[in-house]
Amino acid sequence: MANPFVHVELNTQDVGKSKDFYSKLFDWQLEDMPGPMDYSLIKVGEATAGGIMKHPMPGAPSFWLAYILVDDIHASTAKAKSLGGTLIKDVTEVPGMGWFSIFADPTGAAFAMWQAKAAG
Repeated sequence: MANPFVHVELNTQDVGKSKDFYSKLFDWQLEDMPGPMDYSLIKVGEATAGGIMKHPMPGAPSFWLAYILVDDIHASTAKAKSLGGTLIKDVTEVPGMGWFSIFADPTGAAFAMWQAKAAG
């Protein structure tokens, strides 16, 4: 399938409460990642299914954000803009992993696009 959903991320105002709830509800294993921001990977078996992080906008409601795989983040970001998408966060690098951008579609639904760094 072209452009599959590849990651889902919870942006929450209460990371501890969210981690407690979802780990008990689904038996998810959560792995805290070292780095400049608090981020927990959601592990489902041997795979990573998503993540949980502190919402970057204080006071905004918590929400799940789905990431869609693209081959060229810059071209896909430009195309989304040309089709009426509202850019929320321009292309941003996740060092060593890839790049993402975040949009609202013309109906207001949020989504992210992800280009993984080429293995090398």
